[in-house]
Amino acid sequence: MSTSSRPVYLKLRDMIAASIIEGRYREGEMLPSVRSFAAEQGANPLTVAKAYQQFQTDGLVAVQRGVGMYVVRGAAEKLKDAERKRFLAEEWPPFRAQMERLGIDPAALLDLDEEAIA
Repeated sequence: MSTSSRPVYLKLRDMIAASIIEGRYREGEMLPSVRSFAAEQGANPLTVAKAYQQFQTDGLVAVQRGVGMYVVRGAAEKLKDAERKRFLAEEWPPFRAQMERLGIDPAALLDLDEEAIA
């Protein structure tokens, strides 16, 4: 599925997930407030709240009433696993098909440097 056709709340969720995986939001740390994240991204706070709710539903954040949402222990690894599975199921097959059409050997890609691609 192309990212341009994904609902905004899922795009925001993907951004937050990447931030957790990359360690910008560490386990045990608080996520930005819905309002501040919405302002930062130029998004509707209700849309951000929907993205945050998905993390809560998935057990990746814990809510402390009146304080905020915290990234739970194991969230980064759980997200990596889910993203890996999604990539292999949804994104890799079209790439692989395109590579086969173009005669590109997947193993050869690992040996390419940026200059060889340009």
